[in-house]
Amino acid sequence: MTHPVPQSATGDATLAARSQRAVWHPCTRLRPDASANEPPLAIASGDGPWLVDTDGRRYFDAISSWWVNLFGHANPAINAALTRQLQTLEHVMLAGCTHAPAVELAERLSALTGGALGHAFYASDGASAVEIALKMSFHYWRNTGLSAKREFVCLRHGYHGETVGALAVTDVEIFRDAYDPLTRRAHVVMSPDARQAVGAETPADVAARALAALEALLRERAGQIAALIVEPLVQGAAGMAMYDPSYLDGARALCDRYRVHLIADEIAVGCGRTGTFFAWEQARGGDPVPAHGWPDFLCLSKGITGGYLPLSLVLSRPEVQRAFVADDIARSFLHSHSYTGNPLACRAALATLDLFAQDDVLARNRERAQWLAAAMAGIAADPRVTNVRQRGLIWAADIDPAAAGPDFAARFHLAARAHGVLVRPIGHTLYVMPPYVFDAALAAWLGDQLRATLHAVIGAAQEVRHAA
Repeated sequence: MTHPVPQSATGDATLAARSQRAVWHPCTRLRPDASANEPPLAIASGDGPWLVDTDGRRYFDAISSWWVNLFGHANPAINAALTRQLQTLEHVMLAGCTHAPAVELAERLSALTGGALGHAFYASDGASAVEIALKMSFHYWRNTGLSAKREFVCLRHGYHGETVGALAVTDVEIFRDAYDPLTRRAHVVMSPDARQAVGAETPADVAARALAALEALLRERAGQIAALIVEPLVQGAAGMAMYDPSYLDGARALCDRYRVHLIADEIAVGCGRTGTFFAWEQARGGDPVPAHGWPDFLCLSKGITGGYLPLSLVLSRPEVQRAFVADDIARSFLHSHSYTGNPLACRAALATLDLFAQDDVLARNRERAQWLAAAMAGIAADPRVTNVRQRGLIWAADIDPAAAGPDFAARFHLAARAHGVLVRPIGHTLYVMPPYVFDAALAAWLGDQLRATLHAVIGAAQEVRHAA
């Protein structure tokens, strides 16, 4: 029997139009008037920090394709590692079996914490890792006879994913509110976001205020609270809210005092984004973090495979895993998915770690951070720009809402594409988080293009207001 070929498969339509008909795109508004829906940018290939669309136009990937790409698109070293892995083993279940990439990756990540954390539990994406950490914490307390500890604490405007469990500890209304009846709501405490400074307050002062609010809650509810979850140093979906590292060390001390787990969601901020491989390494300023100073659980995803394949994992303290050792199957952690610890994904992660070691990436990133700051200085000096901030290779600033006009993020995104840059502001926050493959000249070019985009977008908004 011959099946009719859909028109969209004949090449008569553009890839973007076909995608609109066939694919439900994430984080995308669907307007009743189809003509008002902006078609997706159809990408044909990638090369280093560049993406190339189906018409041959190039775009600098200033947000690392949603914060995942570390060493550029089509990286030769990661490509080669995956090609070799394809010749030996593409997948085997991790229940009752194992394989070298999963074991080696777990060993190497544990070593990066000085052995403080280990027993990597693999998953596919960031939200899944968060759910695993939440479930592990709850189950740990049940296994140790403290089953009343079943509540969680998150920071104001924190984001930890969009599955039902992760939404319970996410405080971003646009993602959470529609599904609120499905979630078990967490306690929400003050964020240490340095933008909340009053008068002469320093970021450390704001962090101290936030710690006082956390302690007040723990003092009252510690017997019922299982864990606190935080995004170390930078709250991404909150508009790249950055805060003083002293909050992390203070939170660790409070969680120890009140016997509450601490979960570090490093999904976006891990893998060198903030200047150290783990953001948590900065918890004590420049001093090394001792074994007892690490969180109880640490979640990684996004950049761990260099942006190649879906993979996430949870590292935990040895005592956490010991609480699940028993003859009774009910005490075991029965969580899995079919592709847990996929060899290809683990091999991509190992190749990514190899690049960190071979190229002294963290040291070179300190120089790249200086190039990025210099490149963005023109935007930082604009009187319509406030709260300029940077942590490692994450740079952000807030645009005056009155100057930005309505739908600033969407308009800036489209205008930046005309300047050869792929960027996606969050509300009125402009940020960049580029891959680790640019030099000073390319950074300067990026700054020039974004500055031109800002002037065009703000100017257009002012013209609309004047016309009205």
